[in-house]
Amino acid sequence: MLKIDAKTFNPEILYIFDADSKGPFDGKNHHHDFVEMSILVSGEVFYNIEGKTTHLTEPTVLLLNPEVSHYEYMPSDMKNRQIHIGIRNFTIDLFPRDYFPIKEPIIRLSKNRQNFFDSCDEILKEREQFRTGSELLLKGLILKLFVLLLRDASILPVNESSLLLTADEKEKLSLIEEVVQYLENHYMEDLTLNQIADHFYTSPTSLSRAFKEHTGETVINYLIQLRLLKAKEMIEDNLDISIRQVSQLVGYQDAYYFSKLFKKYYGKSPTLFQKE
Repeated sequence: MLKIDAKTFNPEILYIFDADSKGPFDGKNHHHDFVEMSILVSGEVFYNIEGKTTHLTEPTVLLLNPEVSHYEYMPSDMKNRQIHIGIRNFTIDLFPRDYFPIKEPIIRLSKNRQNFFDSCDEILKEREQFRTGSELLLKGLILKLFVLLLRDASILPVNESSLLLTADEKEKLSLIEEVVQYLENHYMEDLTLNQIADHFYTSPTSLSRAFKEHTGETVINYLIQLRLLKAKEMIEDNLDISIRQVSQLVGYQDAYYFSKLFKKYYGKSPTLFQKE
């Protein structure tokens, strides 16, 4: 049975949107560097995945791992409704980061079908109403979808996969997941790379190399992005909060420096973001 560590499994939801589409439509072949789940809720569509075309005519799930090329198209007499979800920064058991162990990208659910599509209906309703806490509830529902897939889908047999991590790779990945969790819990503190490395009994050089290899970011850049995301959420949740207070709550005593970082990352100052 595949394992997910609840203490470190905290994937980033890149996007979630639903779309009603009508033909004619001819998409462009493309791929992602993250996992995309596309859910055909109703209607029909043609999907070309890695050069193979399939006509989908019923509620179906497509799970596309990184670098899997795909596109969709519809003639003029077709229409459909789909939910698209992008997710990254997660690990499942012995497999590489950001990889979902499935045999085929097109998944037709069996025992969890009703539960899965009932949860899709909840997602659509929550997106329409978008009340307090909707982002948290939507993330919880998305995590539920992935768990239901793991329980139902045709998972790659662990002893047959050429993708399995070596013991050394698994140890490094475990370290990175612990560091990410540590940053989530301590981002408001005055952290340095040396302090973080000391906490995990490793060298700054080794930690930097492993972290960049698995996340694509340096430890400090990851920390900065995490702080700015938390700051953005604080402003959105409390429009009366002062920018100086937000700055201090996410670990920056210098509000001017915080504002410069925020503007560089989001394209506008936190003050302007708050007003808008």
